[in-house]
Amino acid sequence: MSNALAAALADELRRRGLRGTRPAGPGEVGASGAGRRLNGGLFSKKIDVSWATEESGLLLGMSIKCINFRDGRSHNYQKNLTNRRGDLAVEAVTLHRRFPYAVLAGFLVMDDGARHDGTAKRTSTFINAFPRLRIFTGRSDPSGREEQFERLYIMLVDANPFRPTLDCYRADDPSQAVPMDEIFDDLISLLVERNFDAYERNGSNGLQKAK
Repeated sequence: MSNALAAALADELRRRGLRGTRPAGPGEVGASGAGRRLNGGLFSKKIDVSWATEESGLLLGMSIKCINFRDGRSHNYQKNLTNRRGDLAVEAVTLHRRFPYAVLAGFLVMDDGARHDGTAKRTSTFINAFPRLRIFTGRSDPSGREEQFERLYIMLVDANPFRPTLDCYRADDPSQAVPMDEIFDDLISLLVERNFDAYERNGSNGLQKAK
């Protein structure tokens, strides 16, 4: 799941003008393009999706963490939620410490069953994820908290081969799903805001070098 999503996200970023986004497409740079490992502020880190340049280093990074299966004993998706939250926070810190101007987007991806695994004693894993993650989204300033992502999302995926679905929510708002086009538009705007001397929006909701 993580690899498939990383490839799809990278494809869309390249379509919007972010050339060299990893993981690379088929035949672009061979096996070495599967991902990019960068030295961070705490340790080196392989990034699921990344756009970096020689001039600026990391400009955009995307982290994907998945919870795909129900726990055999509890029959819900809650078991690894705390671990995935910790993984996301550590990744944000180590990347922001070395690249404070980088735009980081995180995706916690859960099976759509997490929407429906609540009981009379507890709400669903999907609803439980929001109060645990909302503090880690919304970093609006390069001098802000390192453990925060610029944008953090909770994604529900039904991988049914006949009628697959994907719904994405900002980690601070469970009330309404956000279209993927809107997510990419927002990230492009953040990139321009952080790198206004080098890049600007083009007419097709993508990125181009500043004129």
